[in-house]
Amino acid sequence: MEGVRGSLGEMVSRLLPHADTSGAFKDLNVVAMLHHFWEQKQAQGGIVRSESLVVYESAPSPSPPYICYVTLPGGSCFGNFQCCYTKAEARRDAARIALMNSIFNELPCRRITPEFISHSLEEAVSTTSGCIGDASDPSTSIGAYCLMLEANTGKTMLEFQEIMTVFQLLHWNGTLKAFRERKCSRQEVITYYSQHPLDECTRSHMALDWMVRERENPGLISQELQVALRELGEARQAGRELRFYKEKKEILSLALSQAYSDDQEHSARVGQWAETDHGHVYSQDKEPSTGEDQLTKIDPSYVYALYKEQRAGEDQLLKAEDDPVYTHDEE
Repeated sequence: MEGVRGSLGEMVSRLLPHADTSGAFKDLNVVAMLHHFWEQKQAQGGIVRSESLVVYESAPSPSPPYICYVTLPGGSCFGNFQCCYTKAEARRDAARIALMNSIFNELPCRRITPEFISHSLEEAVSTTSGCIGDASDPSTSIGAYCLMLEANTGKTMLEFQEIMTVFQLLHWNGTLKAFRERKCSRQEVITYYSQHPLDECTRSHMALDWMVRERENPGLISQELQVALRELGEARQAGRELRFYKEKKEILSLALSQAYSDDQEHSARVGQWAETDHGHVYSQDKEPSTGEDQLTKIDPSYVYALYKEQRAGEDQLLKAEDDPVYTHDEE
């Protein structure tokens, strides 16, 4: 344990030479260390954040083992990979994984340079049917990958992964295919979404897409959600970056919640019609279709707000049960 503490202290002291890390390293309090690391890192960049630097989220669970996710500035997400029997233990384990990745990400080998791009393209070509000459053609997969790397020269791999997550979700959701059908070039799509990070509006639109598919194929969202939960669990236990898998789960959960809410509301309306006026029910059934999908009238911000309200009660209970952020790390 002393060796681990010394290694972490040495690495952070080297990366943040002007920081007083003695308090943060006391008893290897990884939760405090992680906060201190990002506080100092953003202070060096002249960034002042009024909101929380590092966000912890406990997965709802009535009993152990507990799961905790930690989201870093920029969106990268990690979770505990050990079996934890308290929420405080799960939080510390998640913070430990996030701290190790944060420190490792600052090493020179994790920064995108011309040499890194050249090596990455060679690796990509060796695992695909493309050739290195495709790198100059943005209409090819290799060319699009090269364009994204060059556009992010100087950034770290975690920063690059945050951008790649957006395109992974667009591909998974079928949005990239829709763009191709509309004759949008890959360069146009890359340029746009590189400047527009993933936000609540984007998540809401993706959820609406899945709600439309659910009406055409009932049960689809539940099936996809089970796959997403399994992928998230496997990635968490492997200590991998989790944002792509967690975003999939959140989008599908939002879509399922809203689809279920719509079904309940529809059933209630039909029941009310049946109780008051059977003739009115028949006239409603006989009304000609307008040809317009009712889902297109839903305001994405309203959908997301509804989902956040449903989660508010759970989050409040979790906050009440969690220990303070700066807990003494019991090793």
